[in-house]
Amino acid sequence: MLPAYSENYRRLWEEHWWWQARRRFVDGWLDSLSRRRPLKRILDVGCGDGLYFDRLSRYGEPWGVENDASLVDPDGKWASRIRVEAFDGGFRDERRYDLVLMLDSLEHIEDDRSAAARAAALLEPGGFLFVTVPALPSLWSVHDEANRHFRRYTRETLGAALESAGLAVERMNYYFGWALLPLYARKLVGGSGAADYAVKPPPSPVNALLYAASVAEQALTGRGGTPCGSSLFALARRPEAA
Repeated sequence: MLPAYSENYRRLWEEHWWWQARRRFVDGWLDSLSRRRPLKRILDVGCGDGLYFDRLSRYGEPWGVENDASLVDPDGKWASRIRVEAFDGGFRDERRYDLVLMLDSLEHIEDDRSAAARAAALLEPGGFLFVTVPALPSLWSVHDEANRHFRRYTRETLGAALESAGLAVERMNYYFGWALLPLYARKLVGGSGAADYAVKPPPSPVNALLYAASVAEQALTGRGGTPCGSSLFALARRPEAA
C-alpha cells in the first residue's frame, strides 16, 4: 500500500467503522471454529504489527507474516512472532497450524493460487483457512489502486483459488451488502487519483452510524453473510489425513 496509507493503518484498524465491523464478523467465526477444534496455533497472514494478536492469543499461539516492513514495529509487543517477508510459494515454516487467517491479504498477492497452496500446506489435517477479500470486479476503484490490489473476487474466482490448493470450501458468501449502493455511487462520482488517496475514520457520529449499519446486517444475516456485498469471505478446510 502507499506509504501515507500504511502510516495510518493502526488508527484505521482501531477506529474506522469498516475495520471494527470486519473484526466483529471474524470474531464470531473464531468463537464458532474454536468450538469445533482447538486452535492451538494460528497464523495471521498480512498481520501488520500483530494488530489482531491479543484477540487470537485467547485461543492459542498467534504467529504472523507481513510483507510490508513499514507496518511492523521491530520493538513492538509481538515483533518476535512476526516474519517480514512475502507469503508465496517460496515461504517456508516448520510449524503447522490449526487456523490460517488471510484477512484482506490474498488480493495483495499476484499469484494467489500459490499463496493458497502455501496456506494449505501449513495447515494441520482438518485445519481451517479463513479468508476475507474485496469483492466484485465492477467495484474496482482508486481504493484498490492505492492498496495495490491485484484483483477483486467473485465466489467463482475465490473458490477456484482455494480448490486448486486441495482445500474443501465449507462456506463462502458476501458481506457488507448494505454498502454496495454507496460504493457504486462513489465510483460514479469519481475522485482523486491513487497518489492523493487517503482514508481516515469519518466523524464520530458518522463512524458510529456506519458501524451500526454493519452490525445490524450481521444480526439479520448471521455468520452466513449476504447474497451480494462489497466483501467476500470463505471458510475452507484441509482434508483429514487418510
